[in-house]
Amino acid sequence: MNILVLNGSPKGKESVTLQYVKFIENKFPNYKYDVENIAQRIKRIEKDESVFNEIMNKIESADAVIWSLPVYVLLVPAQIKRFIELVWERNKTEIFKNKYTSVITTSIHFYDNTANNYMRAVCEDLEMKYVDYFSAHMRTILKSKGQKKLKLFAEHFFETIEQSKPVNKLYYKVEDSNFSYKPNKENSKISCKGKKILIVTDNTKLESNISKITEKFKMNFTEDIEEINISEMDIKGGCLGCLQCAYDNTCQYEGKDEFIDFFKTKFSKADVIIMAGEIKDRFLSARWKMFMDRSFFNNHTPKLIDKQVVYLISGQLSKHQNIKEVFSALMQIHRANIIDFITDESENSQEIDELITETAKKAVSFSEQNFIREQNFLGVGGMKIFRDDIYGPLHFPFIADYKAYKKLGIFSFSHRKLIFKIVNGILISLVRIPKMRNEIYKKRMVAEIVKPYKKVISNL
Repeated sequence: MNILVLNGSPKGKESVTLQYVKFIENKFPNYKYDVENIAQRIKRIEKDESVFNEIMNKIESADAVIWSLPVYVLLVPAQIKRFIELVWERNKTEIFKNKYTSVITTSIHFYDNTANNYMRAVCEDLEMKYVDYFSAHMRTILKSKGQKKLKLFAEHFFETIEQSKPVNKLYYKVEDSNFSYKPNKENSKISCKGKKILIVTDNTKLESNISKITEKFKMNFTEDIEEINISEMDIKGGCLGCLQCAYDNTCQYEGKDEFIDFFKTKFSKADVIIMAGEIKDRFLSARWKMFMDRSFFNNHTPKLIDKQVVYLISGQLSKHQNIKEVFSALMQIHRANIIDFITDESENSQEIDELITETAKKAVSFSEQNFIREQNFLGVGGMKIFRDDIYGPLHFPFIADYKAYKKLGIFSFSHRKLIFKIVNGILISLVRIPKMRNEIYKKRMVAEIVKPYKKVISNL
């Protein structure tokens, strides 16, 4: 049986994720394995169609495909996203049809769920027979328990292929819309009131819905709103995963293209950021993903604190909830506030106009008031994963993160606070006494929990 591995790590053979594949190869030597380092070769694959076709031929002759991917900024690396786009652009989707497939990802479990959701949806859109995923912590196979799990995963995968077992499907294709947004050209205008509003787009089609939505947003202001097109920006390539930035946020691309200077002098300096794009292959474009990945020179440190953010998205966003989760989590981690997601999904131009106008007003108002929503699990849970790892096992290499987290007060561990230790110590000792346990748990618990809240209300 021939197994083709599509390696989505820019580090090629030095990829941690690829070592998981090598482990499987070692444990199951009866199968033939072939590795294509897609991410590392993406520029050549994109420019030389013969190289792309060579890979397609390998996929066509393979019995199964394993996608081997690190998680980069809540999704897959931009390089493999671009490869997936090329498959559709060059009409090669039929080659993937009915191929058994599984996905292996490595991370520290920071939104590996959204990366795996994306990959499953893509595989099923390609009509592949998606078997399973193995979402590993990068250190999983360094222990025997992790090795056992990976071995069982591989056994299940190979058994499914050999016995031609049926597989379940979770994602169904989303039909393209022919709706053409027709904005009302007349608009009452408001002032930015000194707030710096920046629109960032990847749009390359002048008459597209996203182009018209973006223009409509700009029409709401008396001042000129700056718009930057990242498709026209000089960005030499995606994140290489080299971690040179981990010491002091200095990127390997420093001084070689326009991205870092743009991020530092414009993107992170804006009060309100409008990000505009079109849904493409279960996410926004690979160019947008490259933008996200290259922002990693900041590592895992919040860099958009107190910014107001609006997403203008063309496409059926309600059928791509994974996209909303990615952006909601990302902005919460950055301590920014998402005002809203505006889409053309309603296919009602007047309704879209009204939403854009209202959101433009909110952008200025929220920025003036410094209105930032309370974080939910996406932000709190995600940041705690990094807080714990940056404080402990990832202090090195992420020295820049450690310094920033210390300065921002992120290393605020509640279990270390003396007041909690004292109160918990007293109460735990008391409830060991049956009479006190009965008094506290049966009679006083609920009332005591709500007591401080009532005090706040009474003092208003």
